Amino acid sequence: MKILGFYSELWSPKAGVPAGSIRDFVRPDPQADESEVVRYLGAGHELIVFMGAVGDVLGSEERILGGDNIVTDGEWVWRADLAFYLQRYHVGLPGDFLSTVRSSHYVVPSVDRDRLLRIDEEVGLIL
Repeated sequence: MKILGFYSELWSPKAGVPAGSIRDFVRPDPQADESEVVRYLGAGHELIVFMGAVGDVLGSEERILGGDNIVTDGEWVWRADLAFYLQRYHVGLPGDFLSTVRSSHYVVPSVDRDRLLRIDEEVGLIL
């Protein structure tokens, strides 16, 4: 399991050493396929669902419904609000994740129930 969007503002210190502050990953312009990547993030398999909304850690007044939900594609896990940060602030994402997304033609693969349960257990240890 790999954590996508492992920014200090979004994940518990129990998850390990973050990539840094989300502020360090904000870019002025989107990548050419950003909208497809946003859709991919939104189509992941939900592992953990929380009631409520979270605020934008970068300071806008926007609130993201279900933003702290945890989602996966079977390899990576991310918070649901990552799609918001990508779309609004064009945050940079790891090249190996983007390669996986592009090679899958922006379609989240199916993941069997046993794999989802194992990932859920791993995530439970770091929240």
